[in-house]
Amino acid sequence: MTHEELIALLEKRFNKTSHTRTDKSFDDIKEKLLQSDKLDTLIQMEETKGEVDFVWEDGDTLVFADCALQSPKGRVKYCYDREALEGRKKYPPENDIISVANNMGIELCDEQLYRKLQEVAGPFDTKTSSWIKTPDDVRSLGGALFGDYRYGRVFIYHNGADSYYSSRAFRGFVKV
Repeated sequence: MTHEELIALLEKRFNKTSHTRTDKSFDDIKEKLLQSDKLDTLIQMEETKGEVDFVWEDGDTLVFADCALQSPKGRVKYCYDREALEGRKKYPPENDIISVANNMGIELCDEQLYRKLQEVAGPFDTKTSSWIKTPDDVRSLGGALFGDYRYGRVFIYHNGADSYYSSRAFRGFVKV
């Protein structure tokens, strides 16, 4: 995907839904995008089936996030972090979400941002789930957090950090 194709796709999504989240025109957003170094990161989000979209403004910063209805299919079957991956003796997954997110240049949603994303642009993960950034006190005990949306509300759960599933990936965001 080229930068031009990404911009055209983002404009289409903006015109469909995102325009309700800002008083900026897409031309304003496009100008800021073209001045940023985040286009390749947004392309990676798109290529891994994240369906990236503009979700909100944070002061002068524009926030783009994975808005695929279900957890991004190009990022499934990963455990939580490198420690969990290396500790998995039997049937290790291909990778871990922390390494993949860092390589892509995206930030993971923590519980608060996951809930905000669900409120502003969701519902998401109605049949899947997404790993979220896990607090150190939970991770130090071997766990990791994930969320989903069921029964009209967001649920946050825990699992062993070394677990992985075909229906769990991760959502991230990028600030421009």
